[in-house]
Amino acid sequence: MTDSAAGKAPARTEHAERLYVPWYSWLLPMFAAGLMAATVHMGYPGVRAWLPYVVLVPLMAVLIWRAGRAPVRIEDDELYVGTAHLPLEHVGTVEVFGAKEKRKVLGPNLDPTAFVLHRGWVGPTVRVEVTDPADPTPYWVFSTRHPERVVTLLSR
Repeated sequence: MTDSAAGKAPARTEHAERLYVPWYSWLLPMFAAGLMAATVHMGYPGVRAWLPYVVLVPLMAVLIWRAGRAPVRIEDDELYVGTAHLPLEHVGTVEVFGAKEKRKVLGPNLDPTAFVLHRGWVGPTVRVEVTDPADPTPYWVFSTRHPERVVTLLSR
């Protein structure tokens, strides 16, 4: 049953992206999986000849694909990052950090109780202060490919 059929209005998505792994980042891990399979094979006949390739190469593909499934979206006055969500009424200060500056944000200046969704292959990060007094998380830090758009939508 769709949202409109259930009596709810359809979701109003203002921003949506997936933090997918770029194609060129698949090459080295897939090569390494093939190399590991060849190492296990080592010229032996029988099951050891094909089983490592059937297991290791698809397993690596699934791991890379799963790493790139993290969504970032702003929908129905809520911010969704990965599986977490934050109502926009509890968004405080929003800051953008470039690829060079995120080391400080994610390193010694990171609060251990902060929510973090970082993807190394995505350059910029956004830090969003959480103003909900009942939430123990002081802020969120997450990667995004469109930080200006996210900041604009969160700062309204």
